[in-house]
Amino acid sequence: MEIVRVVDLSREITAETVVYPGDPVPHIAQHATIAVDGFNLVSVQMGSQSGTHVDAPFHFDEGTEKIDEIPLDRFVGRGVVLRCDGVGARERITLDAVRSDANKAGPGDIVLVHTGWARHYGESSYFDNPFLDAELVSYLLDRGVRTIGLDALNIDETPDDAHPGEGFPAHHLIANVAGVICENLCNLESIDFADPFVSLLPMKFVGIDGAPVRAVALETR
Repeated sequence: MEIVRVVDLSREITAETVVYPGDPVPHIAQHATIAVDGFNLVSVQMGSQSGTHVDAPFHFDEGTEKIDEIPLDRFVGRGVVLRCDGVGARERITLDAVRSDANKAGPGDIVLVHTGWARHYGESSYFDNPFLDAELVSYLLDRGVRTIGLDALNIDETPDDAHPGEGFPAHHLIANVAGVICENLCNLESIDFADPFVSLLPMKFVGIDGAPVRAVALETR
């Protein structure tokens, strides 16, 4: 196998990284310098769901797998992109809207939902993300998909004072089958080739709910 191109699907981690309301803001500070210590080293503090990250089932279900307990093959596989660029604020992404793409997905595939909402990253409107309808999630799970990601803050509607949300149904459906969620992806429009090989491998934290990833899509031949 020859790698033709690597497409970076990941957000940068900085003090300005967008986080879910109430989550810890990343803090990066110089700990040692070449001038003083002979080497550079920084201290990094951030939440487990910072930047582009994956959720373990444990994020929403105490009795399920933590991030270090998930088989690694859940994080790598053929990518299937569901293209619905142009959806609006807090719009529900239905099965009918992406059925032709969803029908291509099967066991072992990683489904990436291209909403186009990544263009609002850094704006207040980023928190008014479109979200996946429970019927669409159930359909993908019934087809054997166990890993679903999107280019927005949240696979479910992000609640606020005016929008209470529905209790995170997509998260619970995926947790119920020991699946994986990836959020805050970007650059999905750059996957303009067939059958990308997608890697969402997380940091190997022990006993927690999720981890940041350096998400990539590989074009191969």
